[in-house]
Amino acid sequence: MELTGIESAVALVTGAAQGIGAAVATTLAGAGAHVAAADRNEEKLATVVDKLAAEGVQARGYVLDVCDSAAVDAAVARVEEELGPVGILVNAAGVMHTGRVVELRDRQWAETLAVNAGGVFHVSRAVARRMIRHGRGAIVTVASNAAGVPRTEMAAYAASKAASAQFTRCLGLELSDYGIRCNVVSPGSTDTPMLRAMHEDDPELREVVEGMPAEYRVGIPLHKLAQPRDVAEAVAYLVSDQAGHVTMHDLYVDGGASLHV
Repeated sequence: MELTGIESAVALVTGAAQGIGAAVATTLAGAGAHVAAADRNEEKLATVVDKLAAEGVQARGYVLDVCDSAAVDAAVARVEEELGPVGILVNAAGVMHTGRVVELRDRQWAETLAVNAGGVFHVSRAVARRMIRHGRGAIVTVASNAAGVPRTEMAAYAASKAASAQFTRCLGLELSDYGIRCNVVSPGSTDTPMLRAMHEDDPELREVVEGMPAEYRVGIPLHKLAQPRDVAEAVAYLVSDQAGHVTMHDLYVDGGASLHV
Protein backbone atom coordinates (compact mmCIF):
# COMPACT_ATOMS: atom_id res chain seq x y z
CA MET A 1 0.00 0.00 0.00
CA GLU A 2 1.41 3.36 -0.99
CA LEU A 3 1.09 5.99 1.70
CA THR A 4 -0.33 9.34 0.65
CA GLY A 5 -0.42 12.75 2.27
CA ILE A 6 3.30 12.85 3.03
CA GLU A 7 4.62 14.07 -0.29
CA SER A 8 5.45 17.79 -0.26
CA ALA A 9 4.45 18.14 3.41
CA VAL A 10 6.89 19.91 5.73
CA ALA A 11 7.94 17.41 8.40
CA LEU A 12 9.79 18.50 11.53
CA VAL A 13 11.64 15.58 13.12
CA THR A 14 13.46 16.01 16.42
CA GLY A 15 16.26 13.70 17.51
CA ALA A 16 17.10 13.28 13.84
CA ALA A 17 20.87 12.87 14.24
CA GLN A 18 20.82 9.13 14.88
CA GLY A 19 18.77 6.04 15.68
CA ILE A 20 15.00 6.16 15.30
CA GLY A 21 14.93 9.90 14.61
CA ALA A 22 17.35 9.55 11.70
CA ALA A 23 15.33 6.64 10.33
CA VAL A 24 12.12 8.67 10.55
CA ALA A 25 13.73 11.61 8.77
CA THR A 26 15.02 9.30 6.04
CA THR A 27 11.69 7.51 5.62
CA LEU A 28 9.62 10.69 5.42
CA ALA A 29 12.10 12.31 3.04
CA GLY A 30 11.95 9.20 0.88
CA ALA A 31 8.16 9.56 0.79
CA GLY A 32 8.53 13.08 -0.58
CA ALA A 33 8.32 15.21 2.56
CA HIS A 34 10.41 18.34 2.99
CA VAL A 35 12.20 17.35 6.19
CA ALA A 36 13.36 19.77 8.85
CA ALA A 37 15.78 17.57 10.79
CA ALA A 38 16.47 18.88 14.30
CA ASP A 39 18.96 17.75 16.93
CA ARG A 40 21.41 19.28 19.41
CA ASN A 41 24.30 17.18 18.03
CA GLU A 42 25.40 19.41 15.17
CA GLU A 43 28.05 17.06 13.79
CA LYS A 44 25.88 13.95 13.59
CA LEU A 45 22.95 15.97 12.31
CA ALA A 46 25.05 17.32 9.46
CA THR A 47 26.03 13.77 8.50
CA VAL A 48 22.38 12.70 8.26
CA VAL A 49 21.34 15.78 6.29
CA ASP A 50 24.30 15.47 3.91
CA LYS A 51 23.42 11.84 3.28
CA LEU A 52 19.84 12.73 2.48
CA ALA A 53 20.96 15.54 0.19
CA ALA A 54 23.23 13.12 -1.65
CA GLU A 55 20.18 10.93 -2.25
CA GLY A 56 18.42 13.85 -3.85
CA VAL A 57 15.69 14.32 -1.24
CA GLN A 58 14.55 17.45 0.52
CA ALA A 59 16.11 17.91 3.98
CA ARG A 60 17.51 20.77 6.01
CA GLY A 61 19.20 20.64 9.41
CA TYR A 62 18.35 22.73 12.46
CA VAL A 63 20.55 22.59 15.55
CA LEU A 64 18.13 22.60 18.46
CA ASP A 65 17.97 21.79 22.16
CA VAL A 66 14.35 20.82 22.79
CA CYS A 67 14.76 21.71 26.47
CA ASP A 68 15.05 25.39 25.56
CA SER A 69 11.52 26.72 25.08
CA ALA A 70 12.56 30.00 23.48
CA ALA A 71 14.95 28.23 21.11
CA VAL A 72 12.17 25.84 20.11
CA ASP A 73 9.77 28.68 19.31
CA ALA A 74 12.45 30.40 17.24
CA ALA A 75 13.37 27.21 15.39
CA VAL A 76 9.78 26.37 14.49
CA ALA A 77 9.28 29.93 13.22
CA ARG A 78 12.44 29.61 11.14
CA VAL A 79 11.33 26.27 9.69
CA GLU A 80 8.03 27.78 8.58
CA GLU A 81 9.79 30.81 7.09
CA GLU A 82 12.25 28.66 5.13
CA LEU A 83 10.18 25.59 4.23
CA GLY A 84 6.53 26.45 4.80
CA PRO A 85 3.86 25.46 7.33
CA VAL A 86 4.74 22.37 9.37
CA GLY A 87 2.23 19.65 8.50
CA ILE A 88 3.96 16.78 10.29
CA LEU A 89 5.76 16.74 13.63
CA VAL A 90 7.61 13.71 14.96
CA ASN A 91 8.96 13.96 18.50
CA ALA A 92 11.86 11.51 18.48
CA ALA A 93 14.45 13.31 20.62
CA GLY A 94 15.28 11.34 23.73
CA VAL A 95 17.89 10.46 26.32
CA MET A 96 18.25 7.57 28.73
CA HIS A 97 19.87 7.38 32.16
CA THR A 98 19.68 3.95 33.71
CA GLY A 99 20.15 2.89 37.30
CA ARG A 100 18.18 1.87 40.35
CA VAL A 101 16.10 4.63 41.86
CA VAL A 102 18.11 4.71 45.09
CA GLU A 103 21.25 5.38 43.04
CA LEU A 104 19.88 7.87 40.50
CA ARG A 105 21.28 11.38 40.71
CA ASP A 106 19.10 14.46 40.62
CA ARG A 107 20.78 15.55 37.39
CA GLN A 108 19.99 12.25 35.67
CA TRP A 109 16.34 12.37 36.68
CA ALA A 110 15.98 16.03 35.70
CA GLU A 111 17.64 15.66 32.30
CA THR A 112 15.59 12.61 31.41
CA LEU A 113 12.32 14.38 32.19
CA ALA A 114 13.49 17.62 30.59
CA VAL A 115 14.29 16.03 27.23
CA ASN A 116 11.82 13.17 26.98
CA ALA A 117 8.78 14.95 28.43
CA GLY A 118 9.63 18.66 28.51
CA GLY A 119 11.01 18.58 24.99
CA VAL A 120 7.85 16.96 23.66
CA PHE A 121 5.81 19.66 25.38
CA HIS A 122 7.91 22.54 24.05
CA VAL A 123 8.00 21.36 20.43
CA SER A 124 4.40 20.14 20.32
CA ARG A 125 3.10 23.38 21.78
CA ALA A 126 5.06 25.53 19.32
CA VAL A 127 3.95 23.47 16.33
CA ALA A 128 0.34 23.01 17.50
CA ARG A 129 -0.15 26.77 17.79
CA ARG A 130 0.68 27.06 14.11
CA MET A 131 -1.18 23.94 13.02
CA ILE A 132 -4.36 25.37 14.58
CA ARG A 133 -4.04 28.41 12.32
CA HIS A 134 -3.52 26.18 9.29
CA GLY A 135 -6.38 23.85 10.26
CA ARG A 136 -4.49 20.60 9.65
CA GLY A 137 -1.57 18.50 10.77
CA ALA A 138 -0.35 15.25 12.30
CA ILE A 139 1.83 14.81 15.39
CA VAL A 140 3.53 11.58 16.46
CA THR A 141 5.52 11.12 19.64
CA VAL A 142 8.02 8.27 19.86
CA ALA A 143 7.57 6.93 23.39
CA SER A 144 8.49 3.42 24.57
CA ASN A 145 6.86 0.19 25.69
CA ALA A 146 8.58 0.95 29.01
CA ALA A 147 5.86 3.58 29.49
CA GLY A 148 3.38 0.78 30.12
CA VAL A 149 5.56 -2.00 31.53
CA PRO A 150 7.71 -1.59 34.68
CA ARG A 151 11.43 -2.06 34.05
CA THR A 152 14.20 -2.37 36.59
CA GLU A 153 16.83 0.38 36.42
CA MET A 154 14.70 2.36 33.96
CA ALA A 155 12.42 4.33 36.29
CA ALA A 156 13.39 7.78 35.00
CA TYR A 157 13.13 6.74 31.35
CA ALA A 158 9.84 4.90 31.84
CA ALA A 159 8.31 7.80 33.76
CA SER A 160 9.39 10.32 31.13
CA LYS A 161 8.00 8.22 28.28
CA ALA A 162 4.72 7.62 30.12
CA ALA A 163 4.43 11.38 30.56
CA SER A 164 5.11 12.08 26.89
CA ALA A 165 2.64 9.43 25.74
CA GLN A 166 -0.21 10.66 27.94
CA PHE A 167 0.59 14.28 27.06
CA THR A 168 0.31 13.44 23.36
CA ARG A 169 -3.05 11.73 23.81
CA CYS A 170 -4.37 14.72 25.77
CA LEU A 171 -3.07 17.02 23.05
CA GLY A 172 -4.90 14.92 20.48
CA LEU A 173 -8.16 15.41 22.34
CA GLU A 174 -7.64 19.17 22.50
CA LEU A 175 -6.72 19.45 18.83
CA SER A 176 -9.39 17.15 17.43
CA ASP A 177 -11.74 20.07 16.69
CA TYR A 178 -9.12 21.41 14.27
CA GLY A 179 -8.65 18.13 12.39
CA ILE A 180 -5.19 17.66 13.86
CA ARG A 181 -4.31 14.08 14.77
CA CYS A 182 -1.90 13.16 17.59
CA ASN A 183 -0.62 9.61 18.05
CA VAL A 184 2.11 7.69 19.84
CA VAL A 185 4.50 4.99 18.63
CA SER A 186 5.94 2.90 21.45
CA PRO A 187 8.98 0.88 20.35
CA GLY A 188 10.47 -1.93 22.31
CA SER A 189 14.15 -2.85 22.11
CA THR A 190 15.44 -1.35 18.87
CA ASP A 191 18.93 -1.72 17.46
CA THR A 192 20.16 1.82 18.08
CA PRO A 193 23.31 3.33 19.60
CA MET A 194 21.32 3.93 22.80
CA LEU A 195 20.49 0.25 23.16
CA ARG A 196 24.02 -0.85 22.29
CA ALA A 197 25.43 1.44 24.97
CA MET A 198 23.17 -0.21 27.56
CA HIS A 199 24.41 -3.71 26.73
CA GLU A 200 28.11 -3.35 26.00
CA ASP A 201 28.78 -6.65 27.77
CA ASP A 202 26.32 -8.49 25.53
CA PRO A 203 27.24 -7.56 21.93
CA GLU A 204 24.84 -10.15 20.52
CA LEU A 205 22.03 -8.67 22.65
CA ARG A 206 20.85 -12.20 23.41
CA GLU A 207 19.51 -11.29 26.83
CA VAL A 208 17.35 -8.61 25.28
CA VAL A 209 15.85 -11.00 22.75
CA GLU A 210 15.57 -14.04 25.01
CA GLY A 211 14.54 -12.21 28.18
CA MET A 212 16.01 -11.68 31.63
CA PRO A 213 13.97 -13.51 34.30
CA ALA A 214 16.04 -12.05 37.13
CA GLU A 215 14.81 -8.62 36.04
CA TYR A 216 11.22 -9.78 35.49
CA ARG A 217 11.58 -9.11 31.80
CA VAL A 218 10.22 -11.39 29.11
CA GLY A 219 11.99 -11.65 25.79
CA ILE A 220 10.74 -10.70 22.35
CA PRO A 221 8.22 -13.23 20.97
CA LEU A 222 9.28 -12.49 17.38
CA HIS A 223 12.86 -13.44 18.41
CA LYS A 224 14.49 -10.35 16.95
CA LEU A 225 15.23 -6.73 17.69
CA ALA A 226 13.35 -4.00 15.93
CA GLN A 227 15.31 -2.01 13.42
CA PRO A 228 14.94 1.79 13.38
CA ARG A 229 13.25 1.45 10.01
CA ASP A 230 10.49 -0.68 11.57
CA VAL A 231 9.59 2.17 13.90
CA ALA A 232 9.92 4.77 11.15
CA GLU A 233 7.45 2.89 8.96
CA ALA A 234 4.91 2.90 11.80
CA VAL A 235 5.39 6.64 12.18
CA ALA A 236 4.96 7.15 8.45
CA TYR A 237 1.66 5.29 8.52
CA LEU A 238 0.32 7.38 11.39
CA VAL A 239 1.09 10.68 9.65
CA SER A 240 -0.31 9.51 6.31
CA ASP A 241 -3.80 9.87 4.86
CA GLN A 242 -4.29 6.15 5.42
CA ALA A 243 -4.46 6.84 9.17
CA GLY A 244 -6.84 9.74 8.66
CA HIS A 245 -9.30 8.43 11.25
CA VAL A 246 -6.66 7.43 13.81
CA THR A 247 -5.89 9.75 16.70
CA MET A 248 -4.90 9.39 20.37
CA HIS A 249 -3.66 5.88 19.55
CA ASP A 250 -0.57 4.23 21.02
CA LEU A 251 0.96 1.81 18.52
CA TYR A 252 3.39 -0.67 20.11
CA VAL A 253 6.22 -1.75 17.82
CA ASP A 254 8.00 -4.21 20.10
CA GLY A 255 7.68 -7.66 18.58
CA GLY A 256 5.18 -8.58 21.27
CA ALA A 257 7.59 -7.96 24.16
CA SER A 258 5.01 -6.11 26.24
CA LEU A 259 2.45 -8.92 25.72
CA HIS A 260 0.04 -6.10 24.80
CA VAL A 261 -0.24 -4.91 28.38
